[in-house]
Amino acid sequence: MNIAESIRMSLQSLWANKLRSVLTLLGVVIGVAAVIAVVTFVNGINAYVASRIFRLGADVFIVGKMSGVITNADQLLEGQKRKDLTMDDYRAVAEGCAHCTAVGAGVISFNGHVAYGNQSSGDTFVRGYDTTMQTVADIEIVEGRALNNTDVEHGSPVVVIGQDIIDNVMAGADPVDKEIRIDGQLYRVIGVGKKQGKTLGQSLDNYVIMPITAYFRQYGVHNNSIRISAKADSIGAPLESAMDETRAILRARRHDRPGQDDSFAIETNQSFLGMWSAISGSFFIAMIVIAAISLVVGGIVIMNIMLVSVTERTREIGIRKAMGARRGDVLRQFLIESSTIALVGGILGILLGISVAKGITFWIGMPSAIKIWAIGAALLVSASVGIFFGVYPAKRAAKLDPIAALRYET
Repeated sequence: MNIAESIRMSLQSLWANKLRSVLTLLGVVIGVAAVIAVVTFVNGINAYVASRIFRLGADVFIVGKMSGVITNADQLLEGQKRKDLTMDDYRAVAEGCAHCTAVGAGVISFNGHVAYGNQSSGDTFVRGYDTTMQTVADIEIVEGRALNNTDVEHGSPVVVIGQDIIDNVMAGADPVDKEIRIDGQLYRVIGVGKKQGKTLGQSLDNYVIMPITAYFRQYGVHNNSIRISAKADSIGAPLESAMDETRAILRARRHDRPGQDDSFAIETNQSFLGMWSAISGSFFIAMIVIAAISLVVGGIVIMNIMLVSVTERTREIGIRKAMGARRGDVLRQFLIESSTIALVGGILGILLGISVAKGITFWIGMPSAIKIWAIGAALLVSASVGIFFGVYPAKRAAKLDPIAALRYET
């Protein structure tokens, strides 16, 4: 019997016993679907993190009171005890960092109340930026203009807004030169940022950007630590030199003793991406282990069904051996059947995993990216599961004595 005939018979067997086939394939389908969904989400989120969240240039670094990525409670508590970074710190870095080509400052409030007429929003990001921070934050203006030096120097009551403010608060009206209230204070809209969409169910366009000086005038300087962003001459040694200069300036200003850890965090794009890779890698491994358990269960079910099939087809095996079929022929036939069953489960699992991933992306905006290598790996793994768990039933079928098999009564 050739391979094509064995595959045809295995598919006929699946179709003839539909309920049994569904139960047999279920473990493999769930396992493969879980693997595909996890890989799709991890790849999508990694790409999103690299391009959107941690989108600093390779020659940019950020200094903050605490790390931009907190991984445990101890880090959070330690960071909260540190002194705030101030505008004086920012000016010292701007003046003293010889290898920095640009230095900016920014601060963010997470629950601003924005109102226009009878409409309002109570969960808007209120950002206080200087002109350099607008560039670092990649705010592209599509209407009006960006903040300028005059706005920052005089603390002008002007703002650049995100698309959500137009849609949810201003009812689609032309926003430029309109006045809105931010936590009770009037500001004139001078520009609109390009729409960025949403991720993980949260919009990236629900923000207002005001001059950092206006921000401090309204919200106060205390308990509002700034983040300093600096751009070096280039990557490599100039970037390291710029970071070393900034570290020396801030350690001296904050009176950090020799041998003592920095009382601030200084990070580059690679720092953020490294921390994220460690977090996402752990999550990926955990989910793969769970999916592997499901695949093992599916493989055991396949082995059990193949043993049942060997018993049901004992007379058939005897007839084939009596007509000249060798042990290797019978062994190959049952291995092909078990791997075909698993492969069908793998294909269904891939379709289910992609559908689930894209469905979640559609509903809540979680980034996802399908990788061809993941699909190929899933097919290879599912076929391998079928072969591995089909060996014992295939050997049992191959070892049947043809005379005893012909006498077998079902």
